[in-house]
Amino acid sequence: MFVLGLTGSIGMGKSTTSALFRRAGVPVHDSDAAVHALYAGEAAPVVERAFPGVTHEGIVDRARLAARVRHNPHEMARLEGIIHPLVRADRAAFVRAAAARGEKLVVLDVPLLFESGADRECDATVVVSAPEAVQKARVFERPGMTPEWLAVIMSKQMPDSEKRRRAQFVVDTSNGVDAAERQVRSILRALAGAEGKTR
Repeated sequence: MFVLGLTGSIGMGKSTTSALFRRAGVPVHDSDAAVHALYAGEAAPVVERAFPGVTHEGIVDRARLAARVRHNPHEMARLEGIIHPLVRADRAAFVRAAAARGEKLVVLDVPLLFESGADRECDATVVVSAPEAVQKARVFERPGMTPEWLAVIMSKQMPDSEKRRRAQFVVDTSNGVDAAERQVRSILRALAGAEGKTR
């Protein structure tokens, strides 16, 4: 089975591209969705112990948690130390299950793919990209986004140019969904029959 890593900086169109792979019939593990599920499940009591008062009815309140960690690198690192291993375990279980089903290709959608070293779990990587002006226009359409918060997010992300240099494939989303879908189909054609490393 071939494992394809998918990543992209904020505002680049990664979620849309991930959905295009799903539309093409490729199983996708979404790390952001895994975090949401963990916050509503097994991670909630652990996070509450570390950050008292951030849960409501047994579920992590993401706004409360963000207020606690957003401007505190030490607290953010504590949170990541809790969540990242759980997400890695969830991702590994997804890959094992897909291999057991006989899937030929899966996608791992990981926002910090290179930064976290998750690219080592992959046979190849795709970076979703767009010009900086397009990226910023998209980002500032998001509710609650400020230049200060964007700077915090970007400080954790590898520059887009470096991601593109490391990736085997790039999807440029600046020309709309149809153009992005054509690029996704081209990647799938390139990987047809490709063998991944044994897992």
